[in-house]
Amino acid sequence: MPAFYNVHSHAPMTLLRGYAENLPLQRWLGEKVFPFEDKIDDEAAYYGTQLSIAEMLASGTVSFSDMYFFCDDTARAVAESGIKANISRSITSFDPDIDMSRDRRFDEAKALYSEWNNAEDGRIKIDISLHAEYTNVPRACIEVGKYAAEHGANLHIHLSETECKERHGGLTPAAFFEQCGCFEAPVTAAHCVWVEDGDIELLARHGATAIYNPVSNLKLGSGVMPLAKLLDGGVNVALGTDGTASNNVLDIFKEMHVGAIVQKGFTRDPSRIGAEDMLRAATVAGAHAQQRGDCGEIAVGRRADIILLDLGALNNIPYYDLRYTAVYSANSSNVTMTMVDGRILYEDGEF
Repeated sequence: MPAFYNVHSHAPMTLLRGYAENLPLQRWLGEKVFPFEDKIDDEAAYYGTQLSIAEMLASGTVSFSDMYFFCDDTARAVAESGIKANISRSITSFDPDIDMSRDRRFDEAKALYSEWNNAEDGRIKIDISLHAEYTNVPRACIEVGKYAAEHGANLHIHLSETECKERHGGLTPAAFFEQCGCFEAPVTAAHCVWVEDGDIELLARHGATAIYNPVSNLKLGSGVMPLAKLLDGGVNVALGTDGTASNNVLDIFKEMHVGAIVQKGFTRDPSRIGAEDMLRAATVAGAHAQQRGDCGEIAVGRRADIILLDLGALNNIPYYDLRYTAVYSANSSNVTMTMVDGRILYEDGEF
């Protein structure tokens, strides 16, 4: 079957797996995650990324979109492993009078783009990233968004993961970013839990991708993306795991399974979200979000990103419709082979 795309992750955060539990988002960040991240160095980030890549390859993921720092070390791990990735240096800003021409984070993002974009025969692409509305001032958003648009680079952001209209005179996060000109670039918007009807129209009008991270959002108590509304509104929706600090695993099978069944409960309509919706989000929608038009499906002229599933595994017997087997019965342990660009990187437990 077509391999998976994990379009929102923080790869070095495998180092925090199980470290910050049972806390709401702001306490989770302030009390546990940010203090831990202050102690991470480039060597730790490199090995944390290698661990993430191994886990993703073993569970059928061939490409991931990463938002973090220590991005040169992430890129080095990607280059060595053979996997694909869209890597972005997360930018935060808190001084309303910030001079972005002298900002260290923005300088690192631009240097990363210059050095690594389209490296390794296109396996590595560099996105530009604004961490979120609640961690950036308008001036930074305007400058970073302008740079992304001028270079045709994806802009990877956290969007509407919490409610926050009071900070910007009633503007939603999506409207705030639009006001800053950020949607002039191709936007990849993670979470989108609290998007309103006007936000959905905005995302569709700008051709943005919304990233559904059901396991992380449920675990942090953030809420549930209104997936049916986004799909009905014509928004491209792809899947992401988020980091292992808030999910614990990098498993797209779990995202498909949980992502489908929670929508059935959320909408009280068991027929609304089908296996085909989840499979599209996990494959071709993710490739589209990464601007990889020659990926995401098994077809002539596409890159050979293919996984094999063991249909003889006990949890897959019997099977009637393989789409539903993949989403509701199969799990990551059933992956027996992962191929990236025609090269087998994982097979029968060996990398």
